[in-house]
Amino acid sequence: MDIKVDPDWWKTLFDDIYLLTDARTVCDEDITRLEVNVICELLPIQNDSRILDLCGGHGRHSLELLARGFSSCTVLDYSQRLIHLAKAKATEYNVALNLVLGDARDAGFQDESFDHIFIMGNSLGYIQKPDADQRIMGEAFRLLRKGGWFLADVADGDAIKRTFSASAWHEIGDDTVVCRRRKLKKHAIHAREMILSKEKGLIRDQNYAIRLYRPQALSALMQAAGFEKVGVRTGFSPHKCSGDYGFMNHRMLVTGQKAI
Repeated sequence: MDIKVDPDWWKTLFDDIYLLTDARTVCDEDITRLEVNVICELLPIQNDSRILDLCGGHGRHSLELLARGFSSCTVLDYSQRLIHLAKAKATEYNVALNLVLGDARDAGFQDESFDHIFIMGNSLGYIQKPDADQRIMGEAFRLLRKGGWFLADVADGDAIKRTFSASAWHEIGDDTVVCRRRKLKKHAIHAREMILSKEKGLIRDQNYAIRLYRPQALSALMQAAGFEKVGVRTGFSPHKCSGDYGFMNHRMLVTGQKAI
């Protein structure tokens, strides 16, 4: 059975329900701290570095950086709901977090506005237009100062294909069940996600697609955007337990520098 996907699925999926279904990753403070450890390891960020958290959702990585003493973090995301939640968290924690509602392909900032940029949580590969990810990387390149670094955290296409499962499900508390049906394409996975409440019935039934990258293809994409000293690290997973985490347990980290 084919899984037909609306090319604009990514414009509506990332909301409170997404935070519920992906809470095992995106709402786990230990995982966020581990991921920020990796950011600090791979990027030469200083306390006063101007940092852009691209496709940063509800700001979990930037909030953790601010808690560690970094002073200038900006989150850009397309989801108005996630930006609103990030604002509420920043107010709760009494930290200065810059929040921008926008499209990563055209962020609207001036050239060389940031010292370092990262895009975490497998946020590439959503937009179905062939040049979308190239445009995101090109925009990151434009926004970086000379000598600045870019980090992208992307699903590892090779690992996903090796461990591919056509179906998966997990329970959330005593009431909610998340069921996923998947079809592997040549360079993408199409998935149907159904979220069911034992008490209320169907919560969501939505299809989505994720473009898959091999390390060589991701490296080539970075180089085409203008980055130098490109490196790819595979085998990254913040999850201690084995299981199906919607591809968040098979990831690779690519870094590149804008030449001085």
